Amino acid sequence: MPRTTAALLLSASFAMSAQAAQVSLPQQATLYKSPSCGCCAAYADYLESRGVAVQVVQTQDLGETKSRLGIPHGLGSCHSLEMDGYVIEGHVPGAALDRLFTERPEVAGIALPGMPAGTPGMPGERQQELTVHQFDDESTATFMILPAEAG
Repeated sequence: MPRTTAALLLSASFAMSAQAAQVSLPQQATLYKSPSCGCCAAYADYLESRGVAVQVVQTQDLGETKSRLGIPHGLGSCHSLEMDGYVIEGHVPGAALDRLFTERPEVAGIALPGMPAGTPGMPGERQQELTVHQFDDESTATFMILPAEAG
């Protein structure tokens, strides 16, 4: 293969990799949270820093909201989010959001149960791997596992 062709293929490959790394999240989201939760507001700020306009809905009955959104028992966190046809539960890191909106799997949503330290909106350093779950009306499964050092 001539050098010029190889160089063109290599630069095209780099350009495609750069495009894949710049996943565009949906422009809008609705975040449901308790009025007193500061980490939920910090997660909304995180999404806004990624270009998402977040409408925050304060509610005293998150249980009803989670039930309406179809979040399975055991996958709950402190806030719930609706974004472009998906439900996103908890402090889900950007890598999982990027994968969700790149691949667009046929699921109702993804969830990171609990409030793990070092995730977007949560203080501290992350010292554990994170299992992000996918769910629909009938089942749950692992969506992705993020190593302790990934964010």
